[in-house]
Amino acid sequence: MNSSALNDWWTRHVNLRTFYLLLLGQVLSFVLAITSFTSSLVADLGVNAPITQTSFTYFTLFVVYGSILLYRRQKLLVPWYWYLLLGFVDVQGNYLVNEAFQFSSLTSVTLLDCFTIPWVIVLTWIFIGTRYSLWQFFGAALCVLGLGLVLVSDAGVGGEGGSKPLLGDALVIIGTLFFAMSNVGEEFCAKRKDRTEVVGMIGAYGLLVSVVQLSILEIKSLESVTWSTDIILAIAGYTASSFLFYTITPFVLKFSGSAMFNLSMLTSDMWAVVIRIFFYQQQVDWLYYLAFATVVIGIVIYSITQKDPVHVTSVEDENHNVEYQVLNSGSEESRDGSLAS
Repeated sequence: MNSSALNDWWTRHVNLRTFYLLLLGQVLSFVLAITSFTSSLVADLGVNAPITQTSFTYFTLFVVYGSILLYRRQKLLVPWYWYLLLGFVDVQGNYLVNEAFQFSSLTSVTLLDCFTIPWVIVLTWIFIGTRYSLWQFFGAALCVLGLGLVLVSDAGVGGEGGSKPLLGDALVIIGTLFFAMSNVGEEFCAKRKDRTEVVGMIGAYGLLVSVVQLSILEIKSLESVTWSTDIILAIAGYTASSFLFYTITPFVLKFSGSAMFNLSMLTSDMWAVVIRIFFYQQQVDWLYYLAFATVVIGIVIYSITQKDPVHVTSVEDENHNVEYQVLNSGSEESRDGSLAS
């Protein structure tokens, strides 16, 4: 390839939007690593209340974005029962992954959290209509192979991984299925509806599901907690970082899709390893490095072979303008305007 052809390729494929998405993805990756770290810290402090922990996040999302929706006085653009389902699967994903910190290491949980990728590929293929090439499947398969190496390490082939690492790994893998359903549902709504409404309703129904579920599963755990400043600060850090994560996520989902969103999150493992080495002063098993290298190769193959995903026809493609309907209005007319971001 000569210099002219290389410049043409660079001009066509690399632009400000590309750098914007890469930067946004890495900001999310760092925030996710902080979220995982603070959740691990809460577990290390002897608190086993993952639902209660995430309920603070849903509460802040509901207060902030729910207030915006009330100020707009608009009807929901998506039926409430879909948001209830979205909130339910999101709560289960958070519950299982946070519970895994009780049994497995920070590095294992953050690596296996990337198991969301194959789930997302399957779900977007079925429900959104995204099509992937064989090379993209091969890249994703390499990512799964890398995650398999984590299982081998946690099984005892050279490394520690928590009190019950295999149980923790299983909880994470099941949790990623729920995360995948949440990501795909959020992508569908973010691309076709209002991102503020999506985040606000996830907060509202996520809080509702959390309150019901914690009242059944976590009352005794909460009664046994000896609250301290360290615990409160750890939960506050988790709430702040996860709130920021939920705030930025719809933008990445809208412009890059669930699959690339989760692939970009793979670099959070690097931050998790750094935290484990410098904060916990622990040694990382060599299989983790091999696993991470395999995952990186997989994401590179996926990225360089990615084409523009083909989605089902959106509302905008049908030349319909989605308009907010003002509550208590005596007129059937809607306000003109675009969807709020």
